[in-house]
Amino acid sequence: MYSLRELTAMGWAPDAIAQARKAETLTSLRYGWVRTSAADPHVVSAVTAGGALSCISALRFHQRRGLPDLWIPPGHNETHVRLSKHAKSATKPSGPFRWCQGFGRPLPVTTAVDPIAVAVGCAARCLPAEEWIAVVDSVLNATDLTIPDLQAEMGRVTRAVSAMFDRCDARSQSGTESLVRLRLIAAGFDVEVQPSIGDREHADLRTGSLLIECDGESYHSDRAAFRNDRRRDRMTMLDRWMTMRLTYDDVLYDWEEVLEEIRALTRPDRHRIRRRGDPS
Repeated sequence: MYSLRELTAMGWAPDAIAQARKAETLTSLRYGWVRTSAADPHVVSAVTAGGALSCISALRFHQRRGLPDLWIPPGHNETHVRLSKHAKSATKPSGPFRWCQGFGRPLPVTTAVDPIAVAVGCAARCLPAEEWIAVVDSVLNATDLTIPDLQAEMGRVTRAVSAMFDRCDARSQSGTESLVRLRLIAAGFDVEVQPSIGDREHADLRTGSLLIECDGESYHSDRAAFRNDRRRDRMTMLDRWMTMRLTYDDVLYDWEEVLEEIRALTRPDRHRIRRRGDPS
């Protein structure tokens, strides 16, 4: 899916565009926009509606197109569309759309799919804070983008958005890890991210003497990773650490029960870190 301006910038001459249209290699979608037969249907819907695929839908598109480690929260299944300023005053088409805009003045729609930074800016108005922070954590961890990069391209950064950026951590390696970190801090725990558990290895999180490992939605599709985790568990037991493994469902759907278990394991009489050689 391309705008005619994009094709021109890519070196397409007007005659070449006309010939491609005649041969039906390119098909006009709406004024100024053309598509190939391989165009993503969600992108087609967004452009047809008068804007660009944005917010969670754009991030999901980037996830499928080369950034599998981007974290997308469950749900949010509508097609999120950011309208061009010209289309904002028009009658919005019916359909499973969610109309998204970042803060401040609307940014121009120049591509069929919003860049990551613009999509993140729209998501700041669409997602709960902890989900948005987890998304941004995954962007920082999976790409070369930094917080200043995102802020420079996403439009206006409000105080509330700046405060959410302050809670982000590029070291978090999964959305579930980010959610657990945020929820434990909110519950009053001191949390260390990616603590060392050996010369070259790290756990996901640590609070007191409890190591917490957080599994993603597609956890352990290969047996080698499963065996390595069990080896790590044995290694931490030798150093008198406790390890708790949390599944995706634990974090997303059973958090209150998990939190009570963590409180029980880290109550004051169990919270002191013990090392080899310490008295029992």
